[in-house]
Amino acid sequence: MTSGKTDPNEAPPTPPRADGKPKRPDHAISITFRAGLHQCDPLAVVWHGRYFEWLEQARTELFRSVDLAVPAMMALGCKMFVVDASCRYMAPVLYDQRVRVTAWFRQASPLLKVAYDVYNLDADRWSARAVTVLATTDVQGNLHTTTPDGILSRLPVS
Repeated sequence: MTSGKTDPNEAPPTPPRADGKPKRPDHAISITFRAGLHQCDPLAVVWHGRYFEWLEQARTELFRSVDLAVPAMMALGCKMFVVDASCRYMAPVLYDQRVRVTAWFRQASPLLKVAYDVYNLDADRWSARAVTVLATTDVQGNLHTTTPDGILSRLPVS
């Protein structure tokens, strides 16, 4: 549930392009793959829980693109974990369909927000949109109240 108030730390939504598809920030990262049989239920529909695995793969590449892969994060004395995740499913993905998952940073502090969209290339339609919220800790697991400067300095959003 939302309060209707906008968060001053969150980037505004990106307006759609002329072709009706939303424009993603320049730092957005996309991964493309085919839905495997092992990801599907007996009716050849991708099981909804697999989408979160896809989001994690895209998020990993997004963090890698700003030099925040796990070893770099640990070198900064930080760990990160998901504190909230939501996914709105819009249309199914079927076995062997090509999928593109795009991830981008929406907010950097006090918590990090990553937005995603899942696009079915074969059906030419959106399959899902999602957001994950991440918090940071030191290596001992003590929660940071805001995203540390060493991480913030590498992010393309504030």
